[in-house]
Amino acid sequence: MTLIPTGNGSLVTEFILFGFTDDQKLQAILFGLFLVTYMITLMGNTGIIMLIRASPQLHTPMYYFLSHLSLSDMCYSSSVTPKMLENLLQGKRTISFGGCALQFAVAATFGTNECFLLAVMAFDRYSAICRPLLYPLIMSNKVRVQLVMASYVGSCVNAAIFESSVFSLSFCGPNEINHFYCDFPPLLELACSDPRVAQILNSITSVLISLVTILIIAISYLCILSAILRIPSTEGRHKAFSTCASHLTAVTLFYGTATFIYTQPNSRYSMDQKKVVSVFYMVVIPMLNPLIYSLRNKDVKEALRRVLIFDRCSD
Repeated sequence: MTLIPTGNGSLVTEFILFGFTDDQKLQAILFGLFLVTYMITLMGNTGIIMLIRASPQLHTPMYYFLSHLSLSDMCYSSSVTPKMLENLLQGKRTISFGGCALQFAVAATFGTNECFLLAVMAFDRYSAICRPLLYPLIMSNKVRVQLVMASYVGSCVNAAIFESSVFSLSFCGPNEINHFYCDFPPLLELACSDPRVAQILNSITSVLISLVTILIIAISYLCILSAILRIPSTEGRHKAFSTCASHLTAVTLFYGTATFIYTQPNSRYSMDQKKVVSVFYMVVIPMLNPLIYSLRNKDVKEALRRVLIFDRCSD
């Protein structure tokens, strides 16, 4: 353990990430799985962003928000996956104090941004289905840019609060984090100074963000469901619901795993089980989102078909 002597003791300069296992064969298998997952994440989300930019029929608020969700997914996964792959490949499990702080900040920023963007996308679907005549005004170019900017600003503010509250604490040893990345709960367990302020700030901001975004999503979909049920034709109801199916799937996956991890600190589940859920939350979901929005979306599939046909004609 690397320590810097101070007047009151020693300060940690690096942390040791326990990761998943000491079995080298299992590490090799996990490295292969996570590498493939990460490559699909990068290619899938980059493909969604490029397709939306290249296809005029996708230049709508819904796909504008989706492009930013894809960007957020890539950054969120990239906050932990490259370091996790390095540790699995080299067997080196250390991360510098500065690297840990950076990883924590990026993960907090884009994890929060996912919450905000999912809420914004729910409001967009509500506006399109329940207020179709006013939709162009409600979701004008100016408004949608402002909503996305507000998501990023709010995410950065929340991450700054987290970062300052955690890394202003003293870490004098031990320095072993029972996780595969620098997460909030295991970091607080290592703090030598009183972590109560950090815990209170985390609880307030987490509950506030979760409640506000979940409330926006819930109210939006209750209104959407009411509007869909009033549509006389079965085909019309199916078409209206199909525009929400992908988003509902993404919301369920994201909030389901997030709730498991962060709202059950004293649960009966072991840390190893929480690591598995964290992998799904931070590594797998960013890979699944572009698949969900492409495989179940006729507009995206049609835009992709047109791009492929155009490329073939150009050749």
